[in-house]
Amino acid sequence: MAPGLASSAALGVLAIVLGSSCLVALSEDEPLENLRFVRHAQDAPLVSQYNYIVIGGGTAGCPLAATLSEHSRVLLLERGGLPYRNMSNQQHFTEALADTSPASPAQRFISEDGVVNARARVLGGGSCLNAGFYTRASNDYVRAAGWDTRLVNSSYHWVERALVFRPDVPPWQAALRDALLEAGVTPDNGFTFDHVPGTKIGGTIFDSSGQRHTAADFLRHARPRGLTVFLYATVSRILFRQQEGVPYPVAYGVVFTDPLGVQHRVYLRDGGKNEVILSAGTLGSPQLLMLSGVGPQAHLEAHGIQVLVDQPMVGQGVADNPMNSVFIPSPVPVTLSLVQVVGITRFGSFIEGVSGSEFGIPVSDGARRLARNFGLFSPQTGQLGTLPPKQRTPEALERAAEAMRRLDRRAFRGGFILEKILGPVSSGHIELRSADPRANPAVTFNYFQESEDLERCVHGIQTIERVIQSRAFANFTYANASVESIFTDSANFPVNLLPRHVNDSRTPEQYCRDTVMTIWHYHGGCQVGAVVDDDYRVFGVQRLRVIDSSTFKYSPGTNPQATVMMLGRYMGVKIQAQRWRK
Repeated sequence: MAPGLASSAALGVLAIVLGSSCLVALSEDEPLENLRFVRHAQDAPLVSQYNYIVIGGGTAGCPLAATLSEHSRVLLLERGGLPYRNMSNQQHFTEALADTSPASPAQRFISEDGVVNARARVLGGGSCLNAGFYTRASNDYVRAAGWDTRLVNSSYHWVERALVFRPDVPPWQAALRDALLEAGVTPDNGFTFDHVPGTKIGGTIFDSSGQRHTAADFLRHARPRGLTVFLYATVSRILFRQQEGVPYPVAYGVVFTDPLGVQHRVYLRDGGKNEVILSAGTLGSPQLLMLSGVGPQAHLEAHGIQVLVDQPMVGQGVADNPMNSVFIPSPVPVTLSLVQVVGITRFGSFIEGVSGSEFGIPVSDGARRLARNFGLFSPQTGQLGTLPPKQRTPEALERAAEAMRRLDRRAFRGGFILEKILGPVSSGHIELRSADPRANPAVTFNYFQESEDLERCVHGIQTIERVIQSRAFANFTYANASVESIFTDSANFPVNLLPRHVNDSRTPEQYCRDTVMTIWHYHGGCQVGAVVDDDYRVFGVQRLRVIDSSTFKYSPGTNPQATVMMLGRYMGVKIQAQRWRK
């Protein structure tokens, strides 16, 4: 057997062994708050030691920590808390995003481009906040990443067994599927996790009762004696030292602060294969590298940070897939559904939809009279709020909510069809605003800076126009509503802080620029080949890796969460194999 095949086979066997033990560790129904290894940071010792320290209990960090715990002592540090109950049902999809309190699981930020966005601050990460769609990366993406195909597939299977379901497709989503096919997004690929051109139904992390399953669920499959999780633990820096005979600084621990302001130090146990692993996400991982002295020298010095390694590529290549959507009012009631169907076009645009007359809006008249949140239409949300972001003072929010309480429910009835582009080609950067690890860094995405991105958006918008005009979608559109009027109404939603271009002859290009939003698929900042190597080890230091979406150059598939979860599992298996190798 060739060496490469032998290595692949060994990884496959290891994945099977780990998988068989992981998936029976704890009851599927065991509440996370009952897991004895999940604790509050205030209960942490001032000094402790572990084989692996994983920073960030998100979409990658949870499967990574659960896998590593099988044969090692692992500490998982999460700056947020447990997913609360209202996050667990699709009826409450928008509530966390509308929460702007200091303890919100969705930490609001506004990019320098003027687009409202959010970063997860909760155990389970973005999987606690997103629309739940599950779909794999393409085979071309896997090959370009240089990943082991066999281990990739077994890692996807491990994720899917734990928390992925086949959705019950309601009439609105079925009409969207048929309309995409009628609009030329063919063939019909049925139900599949695979990324293939055409129209398909994908997986979901919502079960048949509408309950959300998140990356935090992987912790139920951890070895309890191998894992400790501290919540509300804000890591301020990674500790490095010079070691005799080693040319680069060596990571040997971290410092984190609990909510009372008490500092705790965690050190790696003796042994050259013990490591610190950053899984803090696209904003958090480059931010923590810079706070620890690894980043662009001049920028770090401007913030009074001692430079350990001058690494100008930290924080570079950050990108966000621009999303544009249109609201289609419906003459008939529409069942609530999040993303279930996707049209994967051959020109680099992905078409999806969410439906429901409420989108999280309280159903009963009595509940609506008391409501402060109106789902995707809520004045508080960062997406399709009815109040411009700069005007969202507490008093203005209450006035807007009061006005919405008086509206007929039929005003909210319908669905959104959205398009997101492949890639994107355009990218920007992350910079520190301060040395405070709790503060958001400054983020610039440079939406549509490259013409190729704009062309893909225009083709996507034109496809949505054909979907709206299709026979398959006729039951969910008003006969007297023109496509032009539908797009004009949607263009008037105050979705970002960009200058408005108010006219009735808006071109598709202008619509793309004026109505750009995020779909929370941002990535980059610690890219493979620039900041980390093919094994996700940080250049210029030792015993430190980054394993999360910050390492991606492009977003995988139509929706990245499947691949981010897979990567956590994949690298957990690989690191274990490297540890056992003599």
